Amino acid sequence: MTGLTENLYLLTPEFALAGLAFLVFAVDLLLPANRKDLLGWLSIVGLLGLIVLSLAMLPGQGESLYGGLLAIDAFSLFFKVVFLGMGVFIIFSSIEFVKQHLSHPGEFYGLLLFSILGMNIMAQSRELLTAYIALELLSFSLYVMVAYALGNPKSNEASVKYIIIGAFSSAILLYGISMVYSTLGVTRFVEISAALTSATQVSPALWVGLALIVVGLGFKLSAVPFHMWAPDTYEGAPLPVTAYLAIGSKTAAFALLLRLAAEGLVPASDRWEQWQIILAVLAALSMMVGNLVALAQRNIKRLMAYSSIGHVGFVLAGIAALSSDSSLAANAVTFYLVGYAITNMVVFAALISYYNKTGQEEIADFAGLADRQPFLAAAIAISLFSLGGLPIFVGFTIKFYLFTAVATEGFLWLASLAIFSSLISLYYYLQVIRQMYIQPALAASPTAADDHHATPAAAVPSLGRPSALILTVLVLGLLAVLWLGVYPAPLLEAIEASSRAILPAG
Repeated sequence: MTGLTENLYLLTPEFALAGLAFLVFAVDLLLPANRKDLLGWLSIVGLLGLIVLSLAMLPGQGESLYGGLLAIDAFSLFFKVVFLGMGVFIIFSSIEFVKQHLSHPGEFYGLLLFSILGMNIMAQSRELLTAYIALELLSFSLYVMVAYALGNPKSNEASVKYIIIGAFSSAILLYGISMVYSTLGVTRFVEISAALTSATQVSPALWVGLALIVVGLGFKLSAVPFHMWAPDTYEGAPLPVTAYLAIGSKTAAFALLLRLAAEGLVPASDRWEQWQIILAVLAALSMMVGNLVALAQRNIKRLMAYSSIGHVGFVLAGIAALSSDSSLAANAVTFYLVGYAITNMVVFAALISYYNKTGQEEIADFAGLADRQPFLAAAIAISLFSLGGLPIFVGFTIKFYLFTAVATEGFLWLASLAIFSSLISLYYYLQVIRQMYIQPALAASPTAADDHHATPAAAVPSLGRPSALILTVLVLGLLAVLWLGVYPAPLLEAIEASSRAILPAG
């Protein structure tokens, strides 16, 4: 018991984050209605302080808390900083959106902070039930946030679908955990690995349990064929929540899957080889279905949903290529998650700014944007080029790194399929860019997208400049997209340290 209390200070950032969430709830009760935007600034300052606190007290730590339930190491520290940074971005981008379109901002920011707490614990979890509880904390927060636009029927519908599918996937995941425990008698990742390594014959019930865990996590990741909830949920959720689903929840789920695979499955190399082909097939289905179906989308949020499904396929390919002898694939997966998150931050910040001005989210509504707001159009175009994998942008660097790792570990066919899928994605990204730079602007009307005789661009009012908040996010995000595309070495050093913390070779 003494050892537990001695190391309890290592969870200070998590306790402080929970305290920050309760503080936001409390301050919300005291602020007048016209000062609620201060809650966003309070959350931003708190998250920035937690980043500084984490970087000051946790580097160099390699502790395992509560008998191996939680890990305080370079891997959890890296993703903790990433999650806290994502929270800062989401709040920066959503302050004006919340002020214009949502009520009860205190609950919105508080739920966002609690979801980040769940993400942090997911990255630290080294045991199945602990990971499950952290995942549910994240999921419950997202269920409410998706339905936060109370007056929007699409938001309510999206939330109902998300709750039903989320509850179903959670039940599958929990049942899988129970089957693993009933077979092995353990739930810690390292003990699962040891049991798999020493077993001369694996029970069919254990394979079913592991399969159900993969299915449950597949629902959370929206990997094909478990992706049916994503397009409707993305479309119906408020734009900042859509951004959070695309960036934060995916990154957290992959952080959990990466630690589970690296500590629980990869060391049992003979068993791991049998699961690699299953993950490779899921990756191939996700990247092809996501990118092909995205070609038919007319709503920008649905397009980004199917785009994210395609990117989930790319990351799953990296998970399938994990090896006990090399950290190349683990480095590539982590690098991809960070680069994808930064690029998506820029896209969604620009989309939020455009929605705040126009209330529009159809792809055809972006016609002539380059004439009305050239910087906003340029930010979207650069980000989409990055997502498509064009050179000098971070999207090219992360794809080159990931596809090389996948091919090096023996999955040349999967790397080739990933390259082909990226070429497909370029087409629908270019369709959005074509609307902004080639199509003339149409007057805002319910049928403007289909009216060939609509008012020309000259009659469409100017959007005005993006707000200072959005400009800050866009400028910093674009600098990161370019900088990491050209010189990612400092980031890769931190990523390599995080991979060494979870891999057997580390």
